[in-house]
Amino acid sequence: MTQAPSSTSARLSAASLPVWLVDDEADVRDSLSQWLEVSGLEVRTFSRAGKVLNALQNGQPCGVVVSDIKMPEMDGLALFTAVQALDTPPPVILITGHGDVPMAVAAIQQGAWDFVQKPFDPERLEECVRRALEHRALALENLQLQQALRHNYLSTRLLGDSALMQLLRRQVENLAASRANVVINGETGSGKEVVARALHDFGSGSQGAFVALNCGAMNSELIESELFGHEKGAFTGAGERRIGLLETASHGTLFLDEIESLPLSAQVKLLRALQEGEITRLGSNQVIHLHLRVVAASKENLLEMVSQGDFREDLYYRLAIAELAIPPLRERREDIPLLFRHFCHQAADVHERPLREPTTELLTALGNHQWPGNLRELRNIATRFILGLDLPWQSSPTPPHQASALSVRMESFEATVLKEALQRHNGNIQAVLDELDLPRRTLNQKMQRHQLRREDFLAT
Repeated sequence: MTQAPSSTSARLSAASLPVWLVDDEADVRDSLSQWLEVSGLEVRTFSRAGKVLNALQNGQPCGVVVSDIKMPEMDGLALFTAVQALDTPPPVILITGHGDVPMAVAAIQQGAWDFVQKPFDPERLEECVRRALEHRALALENLQLQQALRHNYLSTRLLGDSALMQLLRRQVENLAASRANVVINGETGSGKEVVARALHDFGSGSQGAFVALNCGAMNSELIESELFGHEKGAFTGAGERRIGLLETASHGTLFLDEIESLPLSAQVKLLRALQEGEITRLGSNQVIHLHLRVVAASKENLLEMVSQGDFREDLYYRLAIAELAIPPLRERREDIPLLFRHFCHQAADVHERPLREPTTELLTALGNHQWPGNLRELRNIATRFILGLDLPWQSSPTPPHQASALSVRMESFEATVLKEALQRHNGNIQAVLDELDLPRRTLNQKMQRHQLRREDFLAT
């Protein structure tokens, strides 16, 4: 368990933080800096407030800013206001003349640390500076602790030491700090909802609700009712008021899984709601304002669907302010032992079974598998292993490495068939669909998996 920093450690940290002294009069700067340095404090002096602001914006370490109010160009109050706008602002102590006291009091009400009135007792200034430094040291320690906890949180939720997963964690950390809408791309079972929840839990909207909707599990009418809600009696069968998911997710996150399955009619209404930032329930005239982030997940290439007229371009760009790509498990095989043991621990706890250690042979077989079901499939295998059940390849006469080789050859054959069909029909998708008797969505998935682009086969 992590312990809170003690007051002694905070004081030791405070002593190493420099005091920034700002005054346009050289004799005042010299006398104050000498007094503070004799008291054992590190002091850095500035003749202009603008130089202080530039140094802070460049990330130079500062414990507390002590500034005169009356200065040319930028005065102390303007400096205080600019400092407050920084991400981690240091405390600001203002030095005032008799006529500046009301302004200094107003600044304290807005967040300034304290003010010292001229002529002042140097010991009073030193005491004020030391208290501000203690506060600053504790604030910086808390910030470091929060950053460490966030990093640990992401490392435990988005497991994996591979370069691909390290990149994904960095991307999630950066995006979580914003409220931008995000599209997550990934194969079935790759963990799209886990990433969406990490964006929510790690972000500024974590106090609101995380609400999920699988767009592929409902028809158009039901999806619209789920999203927008309705009043009692709005239509036949509406026996009571229903709060829609857009409203429920306000100040939080709405996760739309399988967004590629959202009907075009629902796409139009969702786009309008996101553009206007408001909705009305069916059967009501009351306007409900929305403040939420939308995270959409897809296992298909949405831009390809846009080009084919199956997904609205304007909705795509409204949703895809940022995009995240989750790597399939077969592209990060070095993470499989860690992930398998993690799922084994979970299965042992859920089913109250003793934990089993995988053999070298089993780990080798896991590493050779193609994992079409990604993490979901690996979790299934781990659960079967903990329960002592036969694993899929143990009931098959085909050894794991041969099964893997067979699946690779089948994948290669499928890619060749698709490529030849696209070449024969000069990239005409409908003709390919008719020849191969495939649903459009299935063809899209296979072309994406084999990295085949329609544009590459168009007649020139």
